[in-house]
Amino acid sequence: MKAGQVRGMTEDQLGDELLKLKKEQFNLRFQAASGQLENTARVRQIRRDIARIKTISRQTPAAAKGEAKADVKGKAKAEPKAKPAKTKATTKSKTTKTKTRAKAKAKG
Repeated sequence: MKAGQVRGMTEDQLGDELLKLKKEQFNLRFQAASGQLENTARVRQIRRDIARIKTISRQTPAAAKGEAKADVKGKAKAEPKAKPAKTKATTKSKTTKTKTRAKAKAKG
């Protein structure tokens, strides 16, 4: 299936095609497990067609308008928190740590 064909489909058609391909992928996995699969390249074609349909369905005009995407739970994704910067007062250099360890070994 070509990308041009997928772009020409409606959302309903994309959903139907995706469902059909997933069923075929399921059947191909069973055939492969039982040793009955003749065309092994078909597994790869199906996998790529599924990915193509999912990618193009995400590129709908609604997504291009900049609407906030929601995660699986339906909540808007938050921006990752910035890590606080380390200060020199709290961070010791390697040579200081090494000297401290050497002193501790000498004492005890």
